[in-house]
Amino acid sequence: MQQRLVEIWVGLFVVVALAAMLFLSLQVSGLVEIRKSPGYQVSATFDNVAGLRERAQVQMAGVKIGRVETIRLDPQTHQARVVLNIDQRYDSIPADSRAAIYTSGLLGEQYIGIDPGWEDETLQPGDQFTETQSAVVLERLIGQFISSMGD
Repeated sequence: MQQRLVEIWVGLFVVVALAAMLFLSLQVSGLVEIRKSPGYQVSATFDNVAGLRERAQVQMAGVKIGRVETIRLDPQTHQARVVLNIDQRYDSIPADSRAAIYTSGLLGEQYIGIDPGWEDETLQPGDQFTETQSAVVLERLIGQFISSMGD
């Protein structure tokens, strides 16, 4: 009887440990957000999002302020429309701010960086960034460099 009780406790401990490891790995990876903080949505239109993914970070001055909610192709303009979910704590982003797609390091993942403007008016839920900068495509830069070296 005592042996059986020890086996049950060990099994229970292993199950709890595996569940905790799964939870922590999902939290660290950012694939699943358990506690979604309240926020508001704004959008930006880009000519090229080249590698930007949904759930990518939105940063301002290197601080995570939100996530990319959706990326869709606008059938009228043939541009990528990106919807951003900004954390409610950051509700004072100037309306003339610029959204740009950056890469973490040389070959890291892409994220949207917000470069703040100077207006007193702030972005409101549903607003759109008027100024954006598309992703820099590394292959295109290398091609331009090689062609300029040939001249």
